[in-house]
Amino acid sequence: MPVNENPSVSATAGHDAATSELLKELLRRTHLSAPSDIGATVRDQAASFGARDVGIYLVNYEQDALMPLPGGVSGHPEPLSVAGTVAGRAYSSSRILRTPGDAPGHVRLWVPLLDGTERLGTIGMTFPETALSDFLIEASERYAHLVAMLIVTKKAYGDAFEMTRRRKTMTIASELVWGLAPPLIFATDDLILAGMLEPAYDNGGDTLDYALNDRVLHLGVFDAMGHGLAAAGVAAFAVSAYRHSRRGGCNLLETHAAMDDAVGRQFPDSRFVTALIAQLDLDSGRLTWISAGHPQPLIIRGGRRAWTLEAKCVPPLGVALHSAAPQVAEADLEPGDLLLFYTDGLTDARGQDGALLGAEGISRFIEREAAAGQVAPETLRRLRHALDHEKQELRDDATALLIEWKRGSERDLTPQTVL
Repeated sequence: MPVNENPSVSATAGHDAATSELLKELLRRTHLSAPSDIGATVRDQAASFGARDVGIYLVNYEQDALMPLPGGVSGHPEPLSVAGTVAGRAYSSSRILRTPGDAPGHVRLWVPLLDGTERLGTIGMTFPETALSDFLIEASERYAHLVAMLIVTKKAYGDAFEMTRRRKTMTIASELVWGLAPPLIFATDDLILAGMLEPAYDNGGDTLDYALNDRVLHLGVFDAMGHGLAAAGVAAFAVSAYRHSRRGGCNLLETHAAMDDAVGRQFPDSRFVTALIAQLDLDSGRLTWISAGHPQPLIIRGGRRAWTLEAKCVPPLGVALHSAAPQVAEADLEPGDLLLFYTDGLTDARGQDGALLGAEGISRFIEREAAAGQVAPETLRRLRHALDHEKQELRDDATALLIEWKRGSERDLTPQTVL
């Protein structure tokens, strides 16, 4: 062996080259793939690094089950529950977990499918126990990450992934709302954002939007009058007007004025939209916002104290009232704060005990989850299941954006091999 050759460095270089070749080959094979081909291609390529019994599962809209992707799982498997299964725990915790394989001497890895930090589902792979190493686990995570990115990219060209996630037929209004919605999970340094749109298959009037430009988070929550396709159309128009102003470099006052004018001109038939638009400076924690007939933000501090931020409210967008000009409200966050933006359908919802949640009930729920160490996406997933969907329909659409600022938990949304 040459004097200057380090065995550990050589081994690392060899592992990196093998992983690179694995990922490059999957990319090469999927250039001309249709969305419905991805599952079979991923399974076949995984065999090149020793994986067998590969299974791809996508989370459903209810976020309570992992649905097998046609072509991505052998045989005719059943959905896997998010609660009570190892696959579900890998999804909800964003951790790589292992269980004994079906055959003696084998181990099954469950790896979360993450597009950045957006949770799409899980992929299961079985390896001989003697072959399992830190390198193989890391390669499996990198492979799953690329698979998730391919799913997000390819879903624009077909319905295979979308139909896998559905257990019911969506209303036309919901198709419109979901088609406009951004990803409901995002994280970067000092920030975690999670969103919720309920009921998933019959949302017709609520929507949300956000964008991180440099170190400023822009966000909005909107609730159009009524329910159904007409209301969804007005909400979609409001979001489009919001994006138009935001992308044009308008400040909050200019954005509010443009949106109010646009909604009033386009819908002169007394339709209106309540809205809360805001900006959060990720460096300073300075929050600024305008509420147009909308519930004010809720802040949770220290995981045990919550209160509503107070600010002057102006009429909903599109309501021609000669009221005072809007004022931009301001508040300074502290590291670790959680911030909830929501529509009134959330506070009007009922819990599993049938009691009205209200702002206090929502506050207590988030406080409990924060105290238990749950991150924002998992908190909203659990909140969704705390709503009483089974006994009765939601009285109104329930939409929320939950923000964590400088809580230090963004790394909890990535597998342990990323740390």
